[in-house]
Amino acid sequence: MTRPIAQKESHLRAVRWWLVFMALLIAAMVLVGGATRLTESGLSIVEWKPVTGSLPPLSQAEWIQAFEGYKAIPQYREMNAGMTLDQFKTIFWWEWSHRLLGRFIGIAFLLPFLWFMWRGALPSDLKRRLWIIFGLGGLQGAVGWWMVASGLTERTEVSQYRLATHLVLALLIFTAIVWTLRRLSDRPPTLASIRLRVTSGVLLVLVFVQLYFGALVAGLRAGRVFNTWPDIDGSFIPSADRLFFEQPWWRNLFDNTLTVQFQHRMMAYALFAVAVLHLIDALVSRANPAIVRGALWLALAMTLQATLGILTLLYEVPIMLALVHQGVAIVVLTLAIVQAERMTEGQSARQRQELGVAAG
Repeated sequence: MTRPIAQKESHLRAVRWWLVFMALLIAAMVLVGGATRLTESGLSIVEWKPVTGSLPPLSQAEWIQAFEGYKAIPQYREMNAGMTLDQFKTIFWWEWSHRLLGRFIGIAFLLPFLWFMWRGALPSDLKRRLWIIFGLGGLQGAVGWWMVASGLTERTEVSQYRLATHLVLALLIFTAIVWTLRRLSDRPPTLASIRLRVTSGVLLVLVFVQLYFGALVAGLRAGRVFNTWPDIDGSFIPSADRLFFEQPWWRNLFDNTLTVQFQHRMMAYALFAVAVLHLIDALVSRANPAIVRGALWLALAMTLQATLGILTLLYEVPIMLALVHQGVAIVVLTLAIVQAERMTEGQSARQRQELGVAAG
């Protein structure tokens, strides 16, 4: 009896490490995608070749052919006319690396997944969840090309709507993996008040909304304008006729650089306030020490993230600072996921029981 339990515990440990690796890969993918956006490299490859595209140009003739394809799109004609082949190679390598990492993530997920199923290491509920995650990964590849295609004919950049969709889908996949990983962890149930559960869930939702707004800011290059703080456009709250001059009014939430940056700022303030209130509630109610620690780390991370956001704005989006800002955003999201999942009492033990492993 001891040997089967030990074997299942070994399988569970391997699954956990695999999911940790996948979460790290997706975080790296988001950062490489951010660098690709900041260096204006995302439109350097104008074809979608899921298989053969894994190889870069291998001869001078192939490089020239790839460069000629780039010359045919508006971004080259309006922003990079006169670019040399060597300069093109720089932006090409960023986009190629981004796509190659995406392919590697697909393989790194699928092959171990199939192996774990062959070994009978996954219960049916976990298999269904992992198949959904894999399906979302396939959808992400299609959404990536849908995003790139928006900048190949009439625009000099990709659609900010599609960019935001691409980023949020990647982070949904990341969230699903981290949540699943937490469910497989060996820990006792954590009791929490209804109010703490609600605020942890609200924080997670608001973090996603803020990440969406951040993607709109990146897509519109809105961080390169209105580079003052705490004022924006001359006041803390801009005039309504500046915020909502486009018709219909709701288009301003996505297309107006002032409105997009303003809502990103306001959401940052709201997130910080809710995180602090969540921490105070955890302290006053004498919540479980794990909940208090989670609330403290989340509040500290949001403070750091807000500071980085202000500096990124004031210095007009230098690449390294912008990437650090994006990296800390992933840390904030991770902490929000862990805190929200921590409130679901008994789920960890129940998942381990499904795997047939004794908890504790």
